[in-house]
Amino acid sequence: MNAPTGTDRMQLPPSDYRLLLPDGWFRIELEPEGRQRSVDALVNRQFNGVDNEPQLRRLLRQELVERATNAFDTGGLELYISLQRAGALTIPASLLITLIPPAGRGQRRLSLRELADVLEAEGVRGRSVSMTELTAGTAMKVRIDPEAPDAGNPGATAPSEADIDALPSVTVDYQLGVPRSDMSLLLTFSTPLVQIADAMVELFDAVAGSLSWKE
Repeated sequence: MNAPTGTDRMQLPPSDYRLLLPDGWFRIELEPEGRQRSVDALVNRQFNGVDNEPQLRRLLRQELVERATNAFDTGGLELYISLQRAGALTIPASLLITLIPPAGRGQRRLSLRELADVLEAEGVRGRSVSMTELTAGTAMKVRIDPEAPDAGNPGATAPSEADIDALPSVTVDYQLGVPRSDMSLLLTFSTPLVQIADAMVELFDAVAGSLSWKE
């Protein structure tokens, strides 16, 4: 088989993507063969020097394995958990990157602008939809803000990783098309820090803006 020429390569989708993440974000492998090892490494890092919390350690490990398994089963490519520190506290957040396959045979997938119009027309409370320009292309941005019971308490303690799925969270999706294909890439950020949601979304914007394609 002949190797693809330069012209042929330009007709193919990108081979991969690049994304810049802040220091302290930990990548969990989603593939079954590396999943448990990756989760164990994260848990051991978080509980380094702590030997009197076996139940919390076990719950965190179980939750992370379940999240990684569910992400892989729904087309997830990568899962990142924030271990970034602010003083003595960890800034809880996560990023799931998912590849959305082409529409089925004989079906037409809505364009991102058409999908944005549909979502806006639904008028879901707390959800805002917009189109934004990223380095990697035009993306649909969907932000969902919950009504957090302690949103008015700026002194609230930041939750741990074990609590991140049990609390109201701000989620932000960035969906953009993969060049020269009918696939889309979906970046889903989440954080329970509703008290500083705007600052966290600025961070998410910066990470999504760093996305670039590898030919």
